[in-house]
Amino acid sequence: MAALVAGVVPVSTAGGASAAEPRPRPLPLERHFDNRAVSDDSAAGRADFDGSGASLSAQDLASAGWTPGHTLSVDASRTGMPDTRPGRPDNVRADGQSVRVSGTGDALSFLVAGTGGDASGIGTVHYRDGSRGTFRLTAPDWRTGPLATKSVALPHVNTPDGQLPEKARLYVVTVPIAEGRRVASVRLPEDPGAADLHVFDVSVRTPSRGLTGSWSTSTSGYTEVGPWTDRTLRLVVHTSTGGTAVRIRLDNTFAGTPARIGSATVAVQQDGANARSAPVRLRFGGEQGTEIPAGAQAFSDPVGFDVPADANLLVSFHLPGTVTAAPVHSATSQQSYVSEPGDHAADGAAAAYTSTIGTWPFLTGVDVGGGPGSLVMLGDSITDGVGSTQDANLRWPDVLARRILAQDDIPHYGVLNQGISANRVVQDRYPGDGVSTDTGGVSALHRFDRDVAAQTTARTVVVFEGVNDIRWGDPASQVIDGLRQIAERAESRGLRSVAATIAPCEGEERCTAAVDTERRAINDWIRSSGAYDAVLDFDAVLRDPAHPARILPAYDSGDHLHPGDGGLKAIADSVDLRELAG
Repeated sequence: MAALVAGVVPVSTAGGASAAEPRPRPLPLERHFDNRAVSDDSAAGRADFDGSGASLSAQDLASAGWTPGHTLSVDASRTGMPDTRPGRPDNVRADGQSVRVSGTGDALSFLVAGTGGDASGIGTVHYRDGSRGTFRLTAPDWRTGPLATKSVALPHVNTPDGQLPEKARLYVVTVPIAEGRRVASVRLPEDPGAADLHVFDVSVRTPSRGLTGSWSTSTSGYTEVGPWTDRTLRLVVHTSTGGTAVRIRLDNTFAGTPARIGSATVAVQQDGANARSAPVRLRFGGEQGTEIPAGAQAFSDPVGFDVPADANLLVSFHLPGTVTAAPVHSATSQQSYVSEPGDHAADGAAAAYTSTIGTWPFLTGVDVGGGPGSLVMLGDSITDGVGSTQDANLRWPDVLARRILAQDDIPHYGVLNQGISANRVVQDRYPGDGVSTDTGGVSALHRFDRDVAAQTTARTVVVFEGVNDIRWGDPASQVIDGLRQIAERAESRGLRSVAATIAPCEGEERCTAAVDTERRAINDWIRSSGAYDAVLDFDAVLRDPAHPARILPAYDSGDHLHPGDGGLKAIADSVDLRELAG
């Protein structure tokens, strides 16, 4: 299980000032560079990343949009390849070097890879106030590490004898730090021994200030689409909380090549693809469009716009090139639209939008100005809304969001739905790389950083998963271990954690008596372990009192696994809102 949580658990964080310890004078990271990882394809022998002559291809990096000196965003972290030519030093093998790093944020972000195996060690962060904390940094191996957590995978490995057709991986790993304290420097881990831990970049991840996540979704796979050439997508999404400004997040998750966005707009939906009023133009770093490197993301600039709470928005963006595959969220319970050829993002009318889709490609977030922060619902198909009425916004997180808006006991948090149909706690459904028909996503453990910790102003995570693991044969002990790791990682990130018990499902093909035994064992642990800050007993809400292994018929959508609208409302109404806020 160690590989599933590589590089994200801190060892400790100092609570106050401590005595100064002798240490080398911090230098910029590039002053420590002692290794050449990137080679030109025509001169592969000029780099030796792993000590055996193998290296990354400069041409592959360029094709992925990871060009030297270019800054990009991954999991809300700013990172990039060093500004150096192929065959020149471009990374440091960690061995206790003291690196100058400055900034105030919630995490350190490292662009890393291991050679000779996964490489791990304890580093130290020093703050301006004299205090310090320690962290564990793990760099998965560049040739054998998990594709599910990689930031970019390149199609070749360069060697002096020619290119090998195998995946080379780079990872962006974040480790939590004391939020609010200004970082002065970072001491990298000591040499881990048999393996080398290579660092290409390090920075402080700065949380978004003055914004609240209102809507989000998780990339569940990378699938064939269209193909779309010179088309505009108009995606329908539903807000939880409102605000006075808006920005969107587009993700090129799991991709191998950049995605080009020609323009983008946002509007309130009137009906179908019709906007209530003229769509508002969005910009990216002041530009009308943007290119999103493979595995990276793009945030639009916040723009003044009155975003209503509990309302449908139309987010439109033009794809000027040809798109044959894209990162998608597959189970949307929502109809969206594709235009005829041309840039129709600014159209208020629906005339150009002549076809429909049932997925959300590229778009993963809508943030609003102001607000108290957001609650993240990490789940599977029940959270995703499977079993609810199409186009009605009756997923249980939608109902919960309306409850929060209608009261004043807790702040009006945004509610972010990070459910993925078929998702599991421990095992990946989608393999994490390449075009696939499986859209069950990578495991909750593998997507925690992206789908929870990196969400805009996340305050609390609610975990409602596990039924798919046991339906497909994973033992309760393995699911419990995964749920425990999620709770630990939430605590390390300063997030409140809430677990929901697994609902019954007798009558569904895979929900055998043996599966129900495993389900009850997991629920017993959730109720009694104290691993989470609070527990929501969705099992008790949904089960038939006369037959506890099955869903109450009035709450059953008909497949005996997914609650219908009534069952989804019942679990949303059962939530003690104070448990979400703490």
